[in-house]
Amino acid sequence: MPGTITVGLDGTDHSLAAADWAAAEASRRGTALRLVHAWVWQPLDAAVASDSDVQRQWAADVLREAEGRVTAAFPGLAVTTELLPAETVPTLLAEAAGADLLVLGSRGHGAVGGYLLGSVALKVLRQAVRPVVLVRPPRRDGPAPAADEVVVGVQEAGETGGPVLEFAFAAAAARDARVRAVRAWSVPRAFVWSPGSLYLADEAGSLEPLERRRLTEALRPWREKYPQVEVVEHVEIGGAADVLLSNGSGASLMVVGRRIPGPHDLRRIGSVTHAALHHALCPVAVVPHP
Repeated sequence: MPGTITVGLDGTDHSLAAADWAAAEASRRGTALRLVHAWVWQPLDAAVASDSDVQRQWAADVLREAEGRVTAAFPGLAVTTELLPAETVPTLLAEAAGADLLVLGSRGHGAVGGYLLGSVALKVLRQAVRPVVLVRPPRRDGPAPAADEVVVGVQEAGETGGPVLEFAFAAAAARDARVRAVRAWSVPRAFVWSPGSLYLADEAGSLEPLERRRLTEALRPWREKYPQVEVVEHVEIGGAADVLLSNGSGASLMVVGRRIPGPHDLRRIGSVTHAALHHALCPVAVVPHP
């Protein structure tokens, strides 16, 4: 469904936070908002009730509450809702394939332990072929997000990193924000263990200009496509996840990539994306790429 942002709801506070974020994003982009809830009668679901009619009514109320909430905040927004009688993961994957963006909630946990990523969200992230955004309820004790900054991790360039940068620049353009492009680097292992390693390690600072050039080249086509977007380039030695998270503590959105696995590859989301999903304070967009 082109021109649509879809939200998967489950009746929790974090899914309502996802609906709030998605409504604001749809309003910025001028797209429609679709609210869905996958429901299959669970006879032993004591959390709601064992009666199918009661469960169905609860599921309908989940959609009704979210719809009322977003239409009150954005009166002109085109909103549709649908109760889908199917299992959750296949339903959300189908919705993700047909939408511009799928938005899900992520359970809050804490600053030290990070955030809990539910099994449904994890399965969807591993298999989705379109971007997915994970949103958690805002923290009262956390820093206020910088509405004027989208942070994106840039470890791969060219066709591989293109979809990630495209998403980041488009998101920044929609919210009149700047892009902070972050690239981490480390001393190659051969520099440490080969003969003359002390000299090479001393000269390792010369590698940073090379990494800066690589980042500049990766950003060039997107600067040209989105000339109105201000760009901050940040290159730093260190672990990719640590560097990205330290630069995204006050951002309004963090954008990371996930490699689409081949037919014989495991469905992994990658260590940097995994860290962002569990520890970033802002919503995280996961963009599949080749």
